[in-house]
Amino acid sequence: MVLRPLMYQTWSHITFVHWRYPVAQIQALLPPGLTAERHDGSAWVGLTPFLMEDVRPPIGPALPWLSRFPETNVRTYVHDEQGRSGLWFLSLDAARLPAVAAARAGFRLPYYWSAMSVQVDGDEITYRCRRHGRAGNRGDADVAVGEPVVPDDLTDFLTERYRLFTVVAGRLATAEVEHPRWPLRQARVTGLAQDLVQAGGLPAPGEPIAHTSAGVRVRVGMWHWC
Repeated sequence: MVLRPLMYQTWSHITFVHWRYPVAQIQALLPPGLTAERHDGSAWVGLTPFLMEDVRPPIGPALPWLSRFPETNVRTYVHDEQGRSGLWFLSLDAARLPAVAAARAGFRLPYYWSAMSVQVDGDEITYRCRRHGRAGNRGDADVAVGEPVVPDDLTDFLTERYRLFTVVAGRLATAEVEHPRWPLRQARVTGLAQDLVQAGGLPAPGEPIAHTSAGVRVRVGMWHWC
């Protein structure tokens, strides 16, 4: 539970695209103190594009340009030595350079500045992401939204995560997030052109499974040492 939130946010029009990976491949990317979690014998990696909205501190209004922008994360699922489950980010792309700089400085997260867009047309969502710089890594996805999902063990494992881990000054740190359960729907990935997963240190993935959600309101806490 986030007792003293550092920030309020809304995560809208989010799609969870997931792939299985061997546990050893994920473990090799983690810092000391974290262990790759498994479900059905596999570790999992997610590509999660969405629209960040209403970003603001606990006191004061949201600033129009800075408070709304696309983001795409590449993440995996871990627990620490105390058995607390959470997220480890291989990368995070955002379309606002000040937000990228603040997250890198404040949370030591691997953010990248990218040209991005999220377009919603009925039950179709189009995500575009292209990193600035020489490499120009991309994360483009076209998604068709389907029927509501009845949550099960796998969807909970992949989506209901309320903690992130990072490394600050060489030490493992964590921050909590708080939000309602995701109202999930089925999703069909009709187009995908991405190399963000590979840029994070993994081989190219195979066929994904996907879910989508209209979004939730979020409270984010400050990091503290594990």
